[in-house]
Amino acid sequence: MSFKDFKEKGLIEENPANFKQIATLQVRAMKDITTAETIFGTDPEWAYTIAFQAMLRAAKALILSEGYRPKGREQQRTVVQLTGVMLGKGLKTLAIKFDRIRRKGQWFIEDIEKPISKYEVEGAMKDAKEFIEKVIEIARERNPQLSLL
Repeated sequence: MSFKDFKEKGLIEENPANFKQIATLQVRAMKDITTAETIFGTDPEWAYTIAFQAMLRAAKALILSEGYRPKGREQQRTVVQLTGVMLGKGLKTLAIKFDRIRRKGQWFIEDIEKPISKYEVEGAMKDAKEFIEKVIEIARERNPQLSLL
């Protein structure tokens, strides 16, 4: 799928880039991943959920930096899929990990009986950190004014 496909399906709409908002999302994503690392020892499943939220914020910042915003009922899914398109084939593995973490985190939220192992949480936090750093780097490369905020 391309940006055009997302627009035609009504999943995204054009939205002028607000660089202050984008920078705020990026800063919050980094703060969230730090929070996930902090609570990992006491509540690994919640750390997993926070790690996903951190990824989601960074991905949303990337989409906003391109002049679009997600819309509709399944915005999280749209953000994950569109980010995969934006990252391209070279970073497909990161996009796949993002989607896997989204799905597993949603299972935890909806069904508390499905535990997430500490091993999975450690991997998710590592993947989330790598994802966030890469997505922020891409957004700043495409929009140098983000580096000034």
